[in-house]
Amino acid sequence: MLDLAGPLQVFQEAQEHGAKISIEFCSIQDEIKSSINLNINNLINIDRVNFLPGDYLFIPGAEVSYLTSHDLKSQLELKRWIRSAHESGAIICSVCTGAFLLAEAGILNGLKCTTHWKRTAELQQLYPSAKVVDDILFTEENRVMTSAGVTAGVDLALAVVEKLTNETVAFQVARELVVYLRRQGSDPQQSIFMKYRNHIHTGIHKAQDYLQENIHQKVSLGQLADTTCMSPRNLTRTFKKETGITVNEYVTLVRKSMLKEFSKDPNMSRKQMAKQCGLKSERQVIRLLQTL
Repeated sequence: MLDLAGPLQVFQEAQEHGAKISIEFCSIQDEIKSSINLNINNLINIDRVNFLPGDYLFIPGAEVSYLTSHDLKSQLELKRWIRSAHESGAIICSVCTGAFLLAEAGILNGLKCTTHWKRTAELQQLYPSAKVVDDILFTEENRVMTSAGVTAGVDLALAVVEKLTNETVAFQVARELVVYLRRQGSDPQQSIFMKYRNHIHTGIHKAQDYLQENIHQKVSLGQLADTTCMSPRNLTRTFKKETGITVNEYVTLVRKSMLKEFSKDPNMSRKQMAKQCGLKSERQVIRLLQTL
């Protein structure tokens, strides 16, 4: 049930933050009884679901004994439907052991993938053409995303929200759910807006929010402390304890991240960049860009 409810909660929270996401539940049956004996009904038959490029199909896990059974292997219509969704341009996502169904449908042939740590060896043995990766939260290749055990589905869904909206919305959703916003180990770059948010200290979150929203102007330590209802000394100590870096180091990293994005715009001058990042001169912009 958590394979389904975890990502669903992420997407519902994202809707409340303005994300244009619609959710449908479909199956080859009208009703499903979950492994904890809760029924899921009013399901749309897969025949009535047509995919467009950019749609996402999430497939939750199930008992491996069922996923490797003759009953499921004989569901040729279901496997054709999954392949057709991918061919139509949809992104196919599996949570936990849902990867077994993707492999059975031929979606994982030659692709990097993962599943619950207890099942990675079995997945590789049963489907040798898949490139099963161990000790990773989720994978992404050729419009196919697979995640590790149950709660990793939340990480996968947060990554999807970031793709559909932006990293700020993804962070806001993660914060609403009171979860650490984790990223896959193979990700080449981790957003500064997320990397130092792996804590639940409300005051430091407020300080980080304030710094990001007011990066275009000089913010004194006293002003920042006032927003958190902390003394400057306590803020300085707590910020380092919770994030691992100082307030000034965080401000510099935020500026560098913004400058990296600004530098992709050929119409934006160094002077404009400096103004947007709260820097005094173009020389400071150049110096920070050289350290990227």
